[in-house]
Amino acid sequence: PHLGQGGHAYLREWLWWAGLLCMGVGEAANFAAYAFAPATLVTPLGALSVLVSAVLSSIFLNEQLNVHGKIGCILSVLGSTVMVIHAPQEEEVSSLESMAEKLKDPGFIVFAVCVLVSSLLLIFVAGPRYGQSNVLVYVLVCSAIGSLSVSCVKGLGIALKELFSGKPVLKEPLGWVLLVCLVICISIQINYLNKALDIFNTSVVTPIYYVLFTTAVMTCSAILFKEWQHMVLDNIVGSISGFLTIVSGIFLLHAFRDMPFTPNLLPLFLQPGRADPHPPWSSADRHQSCQHQPLLPTEDKGSQSAEEEEEE
Repeated sequence: PHLGQGGHAYLREWLWWAGLLCMGVGEAANFAAYAFAPATLVTPLGALSVLVSAVLSSIFLNEQLNVHGKIGCILSVLGSTVMVIHAPQEEEVSSLESMAEKLKDPGFIVFAVCVLVSSLLLIFVAGPRYGQSNVLVYVLVCSAIGSLSVSCVKGLGIALKELFSGKPVLKEPLGWVLLVCLVICISIQINYLNKALDIFNTSVVTPIYYVLFTTAVMTCSAILFKEWQHMVLDNIVGSISGFLTIVSGIFLLHAFRDMPFTPNLLPLFLQPGRADPHPPWSSADRHQSCQHQPLLPTEDKGSQSAEEEEEE
C-alpha cells in the first residue's frame, strides 16, 4: 500500500525490524523498572527516551536541534527530577495472590471495561470514519490499551520475582493470563501507533501520544495500586508539576522542531549588529509627527496647481 494509507508495507523493511529489536531491548529494561518502582514514576520518565533520541538524531543524523528543542530538553530533565523527588509510594504488592485481589477491585473492573468499550468504539466506529483525518483516534486506542499493558507488565514483574525466589509460579494461571493479555495489548499498540505515524507527522503524534499514554497509565495505576492514597499535598503538587513540566518540554521539543530560529526573530535591541545606540526620538532624520504632516501629498498639490493654471 501507498505511504500515508495506514498499511503494513513497513513489515518488508529490515530497518524497521532492527528498530523493533532495539525497542524490545529497551522495553525489557522498562519491564524491570516497572517491577521495582511505581508506574506513576516510571511512565513519565519515558520522556527521557524522547530527549535522548532528539539529541542522538542531531548528532548522528544531522537533524537541527533549535533553541526550542534545547529548552524542551532542559524542561524535560527538570520535570523528571521533580517527579523523582516527589514520587508516590504504592501499596506493597509482593505476590500474585495480592495482585489478583487488586485486579478484582470494583474500581479497576469498571475502569478496564470502560477502556475496552471505548477502544472497540474507536477501532470499529471512529477509525473507518475519522482515522485518516483525526490524529486522536489511533493515538487514543494506543493510550487506552497501553494503560492495561502496564498493569500486565507490573503483574508479570511480580511473577518473575517470585519465580526467581523459588516459588511455583508456573502453575499459577494468573501469570499466563497476564502474559497473553500483554501480548495482545502490545500488538494492538504497535499496530495503531504505526498507523498514526504512517498517516500523520511524527512531531504531531509523539507529544500527543506521550501525554495521553502517561495520563492513562497514571490513572490506571492510581486506581489499581492506590498510589495517590497516602500522598501528602506537597508530593501530589510536586508530581503534577513535574509531569506538566515534562509535557511542556516535549511540546517545545516536537511542535517547533522544523521551525528555524534565526536572529531576525529576536527583538531589535537583541539582534547582533542591529542595536541603535541613539534613541529613536533623537534622530534628526525621523519622520515628522502626524500632526505636522500635510493632509495631501505634494504630488497631489502640484497636480492641483497645474489644473488651476490650465483653467486660468
